[in-house]
Amino acid sequence: MRVVLAEDLFLLRDGLVRMFEAYGFEIAAAVESGPELSRALAELTPDVAVVDVRLPPSHTDEGLQCALQARRERPGLPVLVLSQHVEQLYARELLADGTGGVGYLLKDRVFDADQFVDAVRRVAAGGTAMDPHVIQELLARRAGVDRPLGRITPREREVLELMAQGRSNAAIAAQLVVTERAIAKHTSNIFAKLGLAVSDDDNRRVLAVLAYLDHGGGR
Repeated sequence: MRVVLAEDLFLLRDGLVRMFEAYGFEIAAAVESGPELSRALAELTPDVAVVDVRLPPSHTDEGLQCALQARRERPGLPVLVLSQHVEQLYARELLADGTGGVGYLLKDRVFDADQFVDAVRRVAAGGTAMDPHVIQELLARRAGVDRPLGRITPREREVLELMAQGRSNAAIAAQLVVTERAIAKHTSNIFAKLGLAVSDDDNRRVLAVLAYLDHGGGR
């Protein structure tokens, strides 16, 4: 799997390169600025891009905007964005086209190598990987004003949070130490309470839930 990595901090960039190589990834390019990222994404056609939101020369959201432009030019290009802090706007921009192959994680997540690499692989396969803090903020924003969310049980909320992060039924079942059949029942109940169409496609479920949480209505 070929990765284009964009991170302006040398030590973090070097550490990520070493991590990816240890897990069998090929580093197509490891760059430190927005212009370099744009060229790499246009010329190298990687399997996935892992991009810091803030890159030179602007040090604003240049990394994100370069990645979004690359996705417009190559629809479906898998992109995982790293950020120092949770910004719901970044997540919203990534999810705006309603397709998968996107991820948004806090940089702290890279310290758990197995989970981080799993998120990269999930995004590269066309799935979604959203940071738990993003999901919690979306849920908190809708709490108290969303009657359907108020009907969700504590266990269903646990399942909802994991599902919104991009986890499959099997992964959720393993984390909560229950059967996949139990998780399937919970997800069915969640979709019924939120008024969303039931789907067997993990990524479509994730996108539907994220759209609901971000906008207050399903797709």
